[in-house]
Amino acid sequence: MIAQWHRRLAAIRDAGRWRQTKVLTPTGPTTARLDGRDVLVACSNDYLGLAWAHRDLGAGGGSGSSRLISGSRPIHETLERALGDAFGGQAVLFPSGWHANLSVLGAVLEEGDRVASDALNHASLIDGLRLARAKKTIVPHGDGAAWPADVAAIVTEGLFSMDGDLAPLDALPAGPLRIVDEAHAVGCLGPGGRGVSALLGARADIVIGTFGKALGASGAFAVGPPPFADLVRNVARAYIFTTAPSEGTAAAALAGFQRAGRDDELRARLATVSGALRDGLRGAGWNVLGSAHILSVVLGDDAVPTAAKLLDRGVYAAAIRWPTVPRGSERIRLCASAAMTDADVQQILDAFGAATLDSR
Repeated sequence: MIAQWHRRLAAIRDAGRWRQTKVLTPTGPTTARLDGRDVLVACSNDYLGLAWAHRDLGAGGGSGSSRLISGSRPIHETLERALGDAFGGQAVLFPSGWHANLSVLGAVLEEGDRVASDALNHASLIDGLRLARAKKTIVPHGDGAAWPADVAAIVTEGLFSMDGDLAPLDALPAGPLRIVDEAHAVGCLGPGGRGVSALLGARADIVIGTFGKALGASGAFAVGPPPFADLVRNVARAYIFTTAPSEGTAAAALAGFQRAGRDDELRARLATVSGALRDGLRGAGWNVLGSAHILSVVLGDDAVPTAAKLLDRGVYAAAIRWPTVPRGSERIRLCASAAMTDADVQQILDAFGAATLDSR
């Protein structure tokens, strides 16, 4: 069996798909030490720069058990009430966005339900639909007119994690249950940071969001109409059989959620940084996808060498390769942050400019 593992890993390496972690030691909201050098981190999902602010926040250790045994704490209830009040429904917490998507789709759908799913939905949504044994119809990405009305549910992201574009939620048909993963939009877009559905004034029956991106903590949540929370707690295996988020994590999530909800200036700054990066890169001739704070510079085979050139100039932005994205669309995915200064933005643009010169 171990020999088989080695053969599989060798095949992955030979195909140019090798993955390994890089250990970053944060030194500020957007900076870190990487392999002995100081870098500007341009690929973090900490969109509002709140993770650095939470680094010393603590309120107890691990919860020790699932919520249904002995792991539920007052801070969990407080956070769920705050989320329910903000989004208008019943909220449930999860240890991660993956747990949330598996739980929600497994709970609200039954075997054989017909579901329409955007072609570029996140892997966790795809796996959740598989586990729910739903009959899935793949809808062309971003085509609001292509969504069928004769399905039980529509499943889509609000802000797509790789192309960085907004789902046309205001063009979806009425009738089906609308399940919207707002992981990359919560805190950043819409009134009070409630996501793309709030930004477009569109109905979302179930909103899924994470604390580990703009809100600077970790874990996730989902909000839906009654009796959504009871259904999840009683049938969702990824909720029932997992340890609850720690008290410290929940406290950081609540602090991030409350800060993001009231701080329009942070969202305005994020939009300014995003616009400056987008305009600067497109003005220099780069192929940039994204209409918000996720900017994908599509490079194909040049993605990995370009990432190395950026790092040589103190900008860390990992290359996104196949099979995460289709062959030929390999890219550098930049994530803007409200904590980036004008000098940070210029450093990124200068690094891309130098990478262009190196390629000539």
